[in-house]
Amino acid sequence: MIGSRWMELPRIVAVGSGAIQELPDICRQLQLQGPALIISGPRTRNVIGKTISDLLESRGYEFETIVCSASKLEEVDRVKLLAQERKAGFLIGAGGGRSIDIAKLASLGVCVPFLSVPTAASHDGICSSQASLTINGETTSIKAQSPLAIVADSQIISQAPARLLSAGCGDIISNYTAILDWQLAHRLRDEEYSEYASALSSMTARMIVELAADIRPGLEESARIVIKALISSGVAMSIAGSSRPASGSEHKFAHAMNKIAPGRALHGELCGLGTIMMMYLHGGDWKMIKRALELVGAPTSAAEANLDADSVILALVNAREIRPERYTILDLGLNKIAAEKAAEATGII
Repeated sequence: MIGSRWMELPRIVAVGSGAIQELPDICRQLQLQGPALIISGPRTRNVIGKTISDLLESRGYEFETIVCSASKLEEVDRVKLLAQERKAGFLIGAGGGRSIDIAKLASLGVCVPFLSVPTAASHDGICSSQASLTINGETTSIKAQSPLAIVADSQIISQAPARLLSAGCGDIISNYTAILDWQLAHRLRDEEYSEYASALSSMTARMIVELAADIRPGLEESARIVIKALISSGVAMSIAGSSRPASGSEHKFAHAMNKIAPGRALHGELCGLGTIMMMYLHGGDWKMIKRALELVGAPTSAAEANLDADSVILALVNAREIRPERYTILDLGLNKIAAEKAAEATGII
């Protein structure tokens, strides 16, 4: 007997210039009842918070805004408590990854829907049902819920720092090695594998590589391309029922690196570096990956990411200890000598 599986997908996805203006109509279309609770960060509150407040107020929605400054469980609990006190009908995660991840976890905890309103195209968490939080000093992936709707205004997103756009490209391109790791786990560990999720994830990564030369900061079309790719990557994860289509050995390296040298580089930047080395380990075309990252302005060496060689090697050796239940190329054995060879051969160090 074949078991069933739920796929959580957004009901509405609005992407384009001025898409934020459609937020009240989307709320009405989804028959959302207020009050709304808007979760934003210290910086993004000034970028988009007032716009959302004015739009909701113009359509008669009651709302309240809460500013979260860290990706921690304490912040999730704070949002949940306020949502319960105000009897919030829905949550809006407005800003970067932190605000959206906190909104998706808090909304799950209080059993109300949430809307994702990104201000940067920096990672695929804007659509996925996975959230990243810092627990005991380590970045941890937690099962949450997918957004009921995504409202991505390309005009706003195109004005974000260029580094965020290139980091988003790094996160998408990392799908290449995530899929290779997934296929390896399927062959060697009989792990369940989805051809559909894999195909969508691979197509998304390939599109960014092929369009890398045309992706430029400050251009709305570039922002639109990357944000759609990030959403597609999130949908692939929803189809798979896990983050497997977009997270493998390269993400393990990124998390290990962030643990050793926190705050040095963005998540997508570390994933990009990891993808170069993991593609080398898989025997694939790592030069193609490196060239694409160069074209979008992402770092392709430790020095460009403000990292030292010793930390990179240590992260490579320790990366398999991150989420040990997730089998990847790293589980075949990577000692210090092999790690040094991979990092040196690809020009990372």
